[in-house]
Amino acid sequence: MTGTKIPFIPETAPCGKKSGGDRLVDDDGYGLVIRDQFFDCGCRRIRHEYHDGSIHLSAIRHDGKRVKDPIQPDHGK
Repeated sequence: MTGTKIPFIPETAPCGKKSGGDRLVDDDGYGLVIRDQFFDCGCRRIRHEYHDGSIHLSAIRHDGKRVKDPIQPDHGK
């Protein structure tokens, strides 16, 4: 698996602030897809799709607290 890091323009981070950052996209070609967003403010949004079709979504603020993040559309980027 080789990941691709793509910068993104500022959008609302899990803490509520507008922040840019990097999007990491990784795919093993067999169903495992990892799409993580690392915001410049320190927040992180995680989307992992597993081989069995299940999806794990989570959001972590820059202070380390998990938040209930509204589901964002998956643009496949």
